[in-house]
Amino acid sequence: MKIPSSIWTLLIGIGLTLVSLWYGQNHGLLPTAASDEASLVDGLFNTMMTVSTGIFLLVEGVLIYSAIRYRQRAGDNADGSPVHGNVPLEILWTAIPAVIVIGISVYSFDVYNEMGGFNPHAIHEAPMTPQAMNMPGAAIAATLSDTPPTTEANLNQEKSDEAMQDPATASVRNADQIPQKQDAPGVGSVAPNIGATPENEGKPPAIVVNVTGLQYAWIFTYPETGVVSGELHVPIGREVQLDMTANDVIHAFWVPEFRLKQDVMPGRQSAIRFTPSKEGEYALICAELCGPYHGAMRTQVFVQKPEEFDEWMQEQLVASTEELKQAVAVNPADLSPDEFLAPHTSHMGIHPEMLHQIHHHS
Repeated sequence: MKIPSSIWTLLIGIGLTLVSLWYGQNHGLLPTAASDEASLVDGLFNTMMTVSTGIFLLVEGVLIYSAIRYRQRAGDNADGSPVHGNVPLEILWTAIPAVIVIGISVYSFDVYNEMGGFNPHAIHEAPMTPQAMNMPGAAIAATLSDTPPTTEANLNQEKSDEAMQDPATASVRNADQIPQKQDAPGVGSVAPNIGATPENEGKPPAIVVNVTGLQYAWIFTYPETGVVSGELHVPIGREVQLDMTANDVIHAFWVPEFRLKQDVMPGRQSAIRFTPSKEGEYALICAELCGPYHGAMRTQVFVQKPEEFDEWMQEQLVASTEELKQAVAVNPADLSPDEFLAPHTSHMGIHPEMLHQIHHHS
């Protein structure tokens, strides 16, 4: 019994669909999802992987079938039949990709909006000016040079001044040396921000951390506490806002497990809001080439239980207090050279007696 081609087509279509759906959800290409925003990004990625797998299998399957089915037979030296095109088929293979691209675009837009990255009113805050429209290469140059004159408030300057009110942040930033650029959405020159999700719009975040990027380290300060750390500690289940800027060149804040990446630029105040959802230790990587030691610009993010985070914060407060007391209590002028250098050389295997002998003979 010969099975009709329509039945074969249906069976192959069902098989491709099942395989694509399975692989799209089980590819194992993404790291652990450790934030609420990660599930949104993963859903989009899995959808694109499902569609891509189906298209790949369909195209490669047709190519392999055609190469075998229509291969040149032994003794067949005749020319193939002339084919001038198939209008319905051309319409079909143009329409299907167009629908897929439009669908993924709408889905991507929705995901970005749900993450808090879309502000539909931003374009009206600084509309395209005649000067900007006449700027040669405005789309590129606007991000490299200062923006056209405007009477609007400089939000970057305001945010910078607010952050510098915190003494710990002011001690690590050089905002007084870097002019804060004026945002101009009309020419594509803005400080990148991922704000609150729609359901949290208008609500303050549970925790605010000021982040400073510099060659080649990340410095985190917790306003109103005086805590300064080279690691980012955040509590699980609480929305965190990172207010970021750079002291020198462009950096990029990237935690793969959070599915979030944000540029950190001198002269602009970036912001990113997210909610950690999985306890653990994750790598924070600079994803923007920032100099010869760019690869070493890494640190750790610790997502902790609220009580563990509070305990860590108390430890940092106590440690900073003890360090201050020690700095006030000990006067370096009262120490001998070997006593002064001992804390710094003990880990190098240099004994105080050796320092004393070197100083005595010198």
